[in-house]
Amino acid sequence: MSWLTRLAAQAAVPVYPCIGPGMLAPVERLFLSPYLRRAATPRAAAILLVAGQIPPRAQAALDRVHDQLPQPRASLTWDGAGDPTAELRRLWRELLAGRGDQPDQLPDTPPNEWRGKGDHGQGGKGMMGGVPYGRPMAMTAKDLRDGLELDAYTARFGPFAPMLPPGLEVEITLQGDVITKLTPCAPPFDQGPDASAPSACAARLLHLLGLPLDARRVLEGRRPFGRARLRALPPGLGEVAPDNDARARLKSWLAGRDVDMEIPPLPDLLTGLEWHEAMLVLNSFPPDALRRACLEEAEV
Repeated sequence: MSWLTRLAAQAAVPVYPCIGPGMLAPVERLFLSPYLRRAATPRAAAILLVAGQIPPRAQAALDRVHDQLPQPRASLTWDGAGDPTAELRRLWRELLAGRGDQPDQLPDTPPNEWRGKGDHGQGGKGMMGGVPYGRPMAMTAKDLRDGLELDAYTARFGPFAPMLPPGLEVEITLQGDVITKLTPCAPPFDQGPDASAPSACAARLLHLLGLPLDARRVLEGRRPFGRARLRALPPGLGEVAPDNDARARLKSWLAGRDVDMEIPPLPDLLTGLEWHEAMLVLNSFPPDALRRACLEEAEV
């Protein structure tokens, strides 16, 4: 191993977690370690951490995430027992030394067959429509805000997107960054009471706001640097009752108080919001409350 490789091996290990039931709180505590770095996307990771038992319905999604990690890559399954940091660092050193790469889990084929279809063999219909190159093409539709014709794109998100509760799958139609339609497809995994504790919920929302140091302080049982952080959330965002918006819920969590309330159906709650607003609203509710809301909506 060269001196440059040895130096790189001392860096924080870039890990992307796929989180199963009951593992959200352990994973969040794990990444308090200075030896690990939670990658924002699979493309920025070297190791896939499979945390817990992944239900069969999410296995195909797990394989897709695995194959998105750039080579060389490795994966580690963790059941929550013990501390996997040493093993993750060992895998990191092996990858840097050119050992331990893993092949794709899925065949390298497009999600939809497109070759030879359409007027020009590109999978579309003329210049518009169809699934050129295996992906559905955005089509124009009236914008919710002013009625202008804008491209609308529909895709499914989850169950391992970092800004969504683990397990949640939603089909979303976007015009620009505005959600014009949302359909829940699968509820979040059951994460137990630890993931819905005030400190865990506050840290999750602070991290999404781009305040990772505040999030770390809260998870470690300390107070964030200042109450002005609440101003990062606009008043009225995600309001479900008078004086019960995302800012008020974060304030309650920072004070150590539980937040429990009835959540409207997700389409009513998120349609019309910009993407970043919708993600903040989702993370302003405890995971167990979101799971109950999704399950109740599925029963209707």
